[in-house]
Amino acid sequence: MLSHIELMELHINVLFRHDTEKRMTVVNESPYDVAPRIFMGVTRVGSIVRFSNSLDGSIVEKLEKVIWTNPSAHLGEVIKVLSLDRLVNNLWIGPAYVFPDVRDRTYTKAIKVTHKNKEILKSHFPYTYEDFEYKQPCYVIVEDNIPVSICCSARQTSKADEASVFTHEEYRGRAYGIEVANAWAAEVQKQGRIALYSTSMDNFASQSVARKLQLVQYGTDIHMS
Repeated sequence: MLSHIELMELHINVLFRHDTEKRMTVVNESPYDVAPRIFMGVTRVGSIVRFSNSLDGSIVEKLEKVIWTNPSAHLGEVIKVLSLDRLVNNLWIGPAYVFPDVRDRTYTKAIKVTHKNKEILKSHFPYTYEDFEYKQPCYVIVEDNIPVSICCSARQTSKADEASVFTHEEYRGRAYGIEVANAWAAEVQKQGRIALYSTSMDNFASQSVARKLQLVQYGTDIHMS
């Protein structure tokens, strides 16, 4: 079993692309937006901090001075230093989870989407359809002859995948999100990778899904743009 700090390392590499000096460049998902200026992954056993490759070296040096073993305790100072460059206009904080081993479970309602049947996504999940090459594995639940719930890989590397789960509003409350998320995680795990999930602090619905899935929180994301 990987440690929390090892999971956070995988998580950061799934979320963002990096240069040779481990500085973040872009978000690891089309349309590859610019990465945040700083990312702090906080766990009970330590933290991982990554800086954008756009940050001036003098700003990085100042940030390193105020960040110790627990970056979250110094958020005010971090924001103050970043504001020397330009004002912080986006602060993201949220829990990061890992799926338990679900490979031996069966999922009767979830349908695996492949290149052969991906047309099923076109009407209700057009963005997933357009980027399907980068969203696999992908599972849906079909109700009333339409896909109403989906889980696919939002971002991935050769070692881990990050889940993207969505159920259309009129079909919520039927545990469809739980079914497709577990089916997705089982496939990721069977392919030898780690199945991850993260959300924002104020997304209570997403956190409720994490509880129902019995996910394990290994850390907290903090990033600023």
